[in-house]
Amino acid sequence: MKSVRQENPTTKVEDEWFRFIRQNKQAAEIVYRPSLSYWKDAWRRLRKNKLAMLGLLFLVLLATMAILGPIVSPYEVNTQNLPAQFQPPSAEHWFGTDSAGRDVFTRTWYGARISLFVGLMAAFIDVVIGIIYGGISGYKGGRTDNVMMRIVEILYGLPYLLVVILLLVVLGPSLFTIIVALTVTGWVGMARIVRGQVLQIKNYEFVLASKSYGAKTSRIIRKNLLPNTMGPIIVQMTLTVPSAIFAEAFLSFIGLGIQAPYASWGVMASDSLGAILSGNWWTLFFPAFFISFTMFAFNVLGDGLQDALDPKLRR
Repeated sequence: MKSVRQENPTTKVEDEWFRFIRQNKQAAEIVYRPSLSYWKDAWRRLRKNKLAMLGLLFLVLLATMAILGPIVSPYEVNTQNLPAQFQPPSAEHWFGTDSAGRDVFTRTWYGARISLFVGLMAAFIDVVIGIIYGGISGYKGGRTDNVMMRIVEILYGLPYLLVVILLLVVLGPSLFTIIVALTVTGWVGMARIVRGQVLQIKNYEFVLASKSYGAKTSRIIRKNLLPNTMGPIIVQMTLTVPSAIFAEAFLSFIGLGIQAPYASWGVMASDSLGAILSGNWWTLFFPAFFISFTMFAFNVLGDGLQDALDPKLRR
């Protein structure tokens, strides 16, 4: 009498699973692929955005040349050489010379230092004030939130550029006063964004758990709320920097910003207005090009970060 071989159901399932793996290697790789963290996944999606990566590459090169350009150049930024005035771009002067014979290449990268410093400092101060103000307003809520938001609405209703110009007229034009003027009302947008994010997150379970354990307000904001609002904060920061750079260039252009003989893109554009009429186009082209392309690079990078950091797009 033949013995009947009983098949183990567990063994059968395992055999079918390994057969599936052998037949579909790609599916197996997907199954066993480790999950990515939030920031690694955001970086992966940002790298797929070619326009955003182009903007990031340009900004890295711009920052590098702003540091090294004036150092490697054989010409001083403010040294005048009248016999060499209005020389076109050449092997000796890559960007040509201006009306005072100064090397435009050196002045362009020195102006990049000032523009990037003003933009980054203004954005940093806006972020610090906006996070503190918006975080407290959104977390406290109630009467505190109403009072703090009414103050923000009053400041938001003031014409931004008019406030900046009035402060520069009162305080006098300088690099320090430009940064102060740009940040007096510039932080209100950041505060509103942070407040909205905190209002959304503060009722999540992990925040309520911290409250139940008696955590202080400052610790809850620092440990629980801010890490979950960094995406919108970073995006807003990338949009604040070009606004500050353009504002500094405009103020320097009309004589209220950086004063000659110091170089900034706005000062260079202002000095070259008369020269371009006589055909010396390079004196205006290079500062105008870098102002425009820097703003474009920050904007496309901000759009790319907004898409990359959006949790709804994670997959």
